[in-house]
Amino acid sequence: MTSTPLGLQGAYHLGERASHDELRARLLDVAVKLLQSDGADSLTMRRIAAEAGCTTTVIYTTFGNREGLAEALYLEGFERFRRLLEAVPQRRSPFEHLTALGPAYRQACLAEPGYYSLMFERAIPGFEPSERARTLARAALNILDRVIADCISAGYLVPTQPRKIADAFWAAAQGAISLERAGHLRDGGTYETVTSAIIRSYLAEKPE
Repeated sequence: MTSTPLGLQGAYHLGERASHDELRARLLDVAVKLLQSDGADSLTMRRIAAEAGCTTTVIYTTFGNREGLAEALYLEGFERFRRLLEAVPQRRSPFEHLTALGPAYRQACLAEPGYYSLMFERAIPGFEPSERARTLARAALNILDRVIADCISAGYLVPTQPRKIADAFWAAAQGAISLERAGHLRDGGTYETVTSAIIRSYLAEKPE
């Protein structure tokens, strides 16, 4: 089956969209690096424009205002986490896959310190994600719900709402990671202990 040619107008709009996405990604990269290196006070439209080599008008057009920029950063952080978790290779069983997601989640958090600080540590004072953003953020972690549901169906975990187990896992993971980032834990040993304990507490039987 052959695809319909885009035509000149279609090709123009496709190229325009790609350019917009590229610009947006560059602005987010600049903003999160400033947030990480110089703190929230550095996130002015003028500073970001200077670093990105564009006008402030471009930034206002792309994000609306500083609040819109903060929400875009918030959602981008969760989207990056989603991609990293989705990239974890499938295992022989859903329980092995769930076990592999634990270290991958910690790696995602530590690999994106700027985004992590915004998502979980209120790095931008006064910023409150909208309800829509919070819903989309949680949806980015739906892979946990799906794999846990597969574990329940396969008899590895006790029958319950997958979200209940996923949220318990998430809470334990975030607590350990926050302590590690603050320098109270020297490695991922405690993270492994607490996240494994959560999963074990829901075991229906020992996985083979």
